[in-house]
Amino acid sequence: MSEQRVLEMNQGENSLGKVEIAPEVIEVIAGIAASEVEGVSQMRGGFAAGVVERLGKKNHGKGVRVELSDEGIKVDVYCMMKFGISIPVVAQKIQDNIRQALLNMTALEAAEVNIHVVGIQFETQKPENDYEQEM
Repeated sequence: MSEQRVLEMNQGENSLGKVEIAPEVIEVIAGIAASEVEGVSQMRGGFAAGVVERLGKKNHGKGVRVELSDEGIKVDVYCMMKFGISIPVVAQKIQDNIRQALLNMTALEAAEVNIHVVGIQFETQKPENDYEQEM
């Protein structure tokens, strides 16, 4: 059985104990930070994330994968962009927003923040709705 990895925060000599942060917390912080950026249409999630959202629960870690290694925290973000925006500019804003949010909320720095653009959302496109029935 593998041990779940957590991040330990170094609080100095005046610490009363240790603080551990689960990778899922990093995913949620990064997901919210990425979706706040103007130009991001939606975050991409797997089948399970879509089912959870249809049941009424918002999955804030959707489209984010966090990997903890000896080199540091590696964050991969999978998102769709709005048509007409500059992808490099928006991707840079996403990276900056995630780095700043992680630093502000956890005092941890990400070694890598990789942005994966998986699609473009056009204004005329209808939102995806899997519940529509053809008659």
